[in-house]
This record gives sequence, structure tokens and C-alpha cells, in this order.
Amino acid sequence: MTEEQKSLHWLSSILDILLKECPWDSRQTIDSLRYLTVEEVYELSESIIAGNRDETRKELGDIFMHLLFYAKLAEKEGSFTTADVLDGICRKLIKRHPHISLPDRDGQRQPPQTHDTPRWEEVKMTEGRHSALEGVPVSLPPLVKAVRMQEKAAGLGFDFASSDDAHHKFEEEYAEFQAALKESSRRHAEEELGDMLFALVKWAASEGINADDALCRTNNKFKQRFEHVEQRAHEQHRNINDLTQEEMLRYWNEAKEHPET
Repeated sequence: MTEEQKSLHWLSSILDILLKECPWDSRQTIDSLRYLTVEEVYELSESIIAGNRDETRKELGDIFMHLLFYAKLAEKEGSFTTADVLDGICRKLIKRHPHISLPDRDGQRQPPQTHDTPRWEEVKMTEGRHSALEGVPVSLPPLVKAVRMQEKAAGLGFDFASSDDAHHKFEEEYAEFQAALKESSRRHAEEELGDMLFALVKWAASEGINADDALCRTNNKFKQRFEHVEQRAHEQHRNINDLTQEEMLRYWNEAKEHPET
């Protein structure tokens, strides 16, 4: 047994005991865990954006535990087993990579079914989907959803020929947004703003930049700098709204010069 297998077996054994003996764990269901798992995924995302690999390791542990916990709860209610979950993803990976020699359940590598690299979204369409966009969860945050929808469409060839084309599209949408602002229709301006943001996400992607990652990092940067302004006001026993615009700007620039503060 490898170290990885030992660790997974250890976690499985701990969960088996907790499901029987822990008052909290024994009451949990698949439904009751859902919102907690959402929280864990966001915490993992934050650790990745922050570049904190130690926190990423810890958050991955929490998610591993949740995944195995779900499988054990499903087995308890008779829905499916942990083996069903793992076998299912293994079969999916094999089906979606027919050009690569992958092992069967007994560990024997099988010859590839084709030497041509298939398009990921085309393979998914053979699995019964009516649209490539069916795989994008409705509840995703809008910016992440825009990134994923564009990626899936591009996976089927629906894409700009070049980054310059994506840039021109953004400029076109920006001009339309500016024109809409001069009208009296707020709804029209909102629509054009959405088009402009969508085009900006696509332009960024054409340059290899994930717009959601970029905005997450900017949000963190803004938070750090604004908190520095608040701290400087606190040091003077003042509220931030008592500061002048010049003072706010000075403290903001301090934070820019010393990002660790």
C-alpha cells in the first residue's frame, strides 16, 4: 500500500467511526453538508488567490473529507458507494481521453482508441448534452459564469480568430455603452454595460488572463489599501469619513508604496 493509499484509508477509517460515535457527524445528511461544502470551496479559492500553499493544503484536506463524507452518507442511505464515485470518474476520464493509453481497473494500460486529440467539448456532447453550455451551473457567480461559457464555446471553435479581434469587439461594445449613457434609458445602458464586460472578459482570455482571478486579486488589493486608510484614521482617533480627500489619497498612496502594511 502506498503512502497515498494509507492516508486515504486512515481518513476513511476516521470518518467511519465519527459517523457512528460523533453526535454532530452522525446527524449529517447529504443535504445538510451542501452549504458547508460551498464555504470550503470558497476558502480554497481564497488560499489559491493569496498564493498561500500551506492554507491550500489545509483547505484541500477539508474538501477531501467532505467528498468522502458525501460518499459514505450516500452508501448509508443506499444511493451509491465510494467505489461507484471513483469508478465513475475514472471511466469518464478514459472516455474523454481516447487518444491516451490509460489503465483499466486492474491497473493494466489499454491502447488508445485514436491518435487524434479530440476537442474536450465535442467529447462531452456525445454524453447526451444538448448544448455545451449545459455544463455551466446556473448558480455560478456571473463573472465566473462568463469565463466558463466563453471557454466552452471556444472549445467548439466559437471564438475570435485573434486577440486583436477580441480587442476590437471590446472597443465596439465600449463605444455602444458610452452612447447608451447619453440616452435616458437606464435599462439600455445596463444592457450595454453587460455586453462591454462580457467582451472584456473575452479579450482578457484571448491574452491568457482569467478575468475572475484578476478581479479577485484586485478586490484583495483594494481591501488591504482601504483598511490601511481606516487604520491611519483610527491612529488619529478619527473616523474615516472625517478625513479630507487629500488625507485619504495620501494614506492610500502609503498603502500602495508599502503593500505589506
